Amino acid sequence: MPTFAILHEVQRLYGVSGRLDALAAEHPIVSEALLSISGSVRNTATLLEVLVATKMAPISELNQANA
Repeated sequence: MPTFAILHEVQRLYGVSGRLDALAAEHPIVSEALLSISGSVRNTATLLEVLVATKMAPISELNQANA
């Protein structure tokens, strides 16, 4: 199921974004750059979610598979 593989990667991208946010808080000298990259990663994850929702599988199929 390519849909679930993509959604798994989406979750991983959200995790990367969160870790970059945490690093930004720990390293003020590069925080602006890390936050910018984190936002880009988060936006990419969101776009992938939208792609799956609109192009790959109806929501009902996703809900049935998660049940």
